[in-house]
Amino acid sequence: MLEAPATEFTKRFARYREAAHRAPVAVTHHGRITEVLISKADFDDYMRLKSLATRALWAHELSAETLQALADARVDPRHDLLDGLLDE
Repeated sequence: MLEAPATEFTKRFARYREAAHRAPVAVTHHGRITEVLISKADFDDYMRLKSLATRALWAHELSAETLQALADARVDPRHDLLDGLLDE
């Protein structure tokens, strides 16, 4: 990934914008990456993948029916041998 200090990035934005079509460009401030410029195609891929990601929920965000279903859930008896691993 190409890195550029923020001041250099500002001065030569067109150059780095073109470079971002080939690979992400990291913008640094005091040696630390603060932003990354990516192409529209890379951004579209990122948004598509982000939309597929699951999200953790707090218990209070779940419906009463879902909480009850979780409480009633049982592991298939074929996996009982795994319980023995917890005791070791």
